[in-house]
Amino acid sequence: MADSHTSPVDPPRGQRADAQRNYERILAVARTVVDEQGTQASLRDIARRAGVGLGTLYRHFPTRDALLEALLRQGFDRLAADADTLAHRRDAGEALTEWLRDLTRGSTAFRGLPASMLATLADAESPLHTSCLAMREAAARLLERAQAVGDIRPDIDGTDLFALINAVGWVSEQAPPLADRRERLFGLVMDALKPSAQVRSGPGVAPSG
Repeated sequence: MADSHTSPVDPPRGQRADAQRNYERILAVARTVVDEQGTQASLRDIARRAGVGLGTLYRHFPTRDALLEALLRQGFDRLAADADTLAHRRDAGEALTEWLRDLTRGSTAFRGLPASMLATLADAESPLHTSCLAMREAAARLLERAQAVGDIRPDIDGTDLFALINAVGWVSEQAPPLADRRERLFGLVMDALKPSAQVRSGPGVAPSG
């Protein structure tokens, strides 16, 4: 069984410094290109912008899925670290809002992920699962902190939060005319998460009209 803390897309231990630099440069460029073109981004374009040959890219990432997995795992790890940093530098509500806005902006880049990769998020032996879980746990801490000071209504849990935020990204992607309204949609969701919204939408509220 594979070690759950390693991955075939990790840079090999003891590799030469130039190979390590290539690995890191390819990932950095791939993030930009995937942001621009989505998950079907041209691997040849990534290699060209990174200043390496296509063969070098394939030595580090044998398949498109391997590259996407590395990008996702790196993104999850960054989001988890950012959540902990924001918790120490921002007020509770501001920290959660800033973190969720970053998540929303990044989520649209990974439209069209292969089903096989999405399945690894539920596989406890997958490094992708481990990183995703750590990210969600970090988000849960931000949510609990915001709820503790009354910035977010108490009947919201992590599943609700991710469902709502992912919906904003999905709608922006599926309906191009709404893409430039992503920030407005995000703001409406955040308003609905405030304690004052609980009164308006709570049980027993008669519909208007």
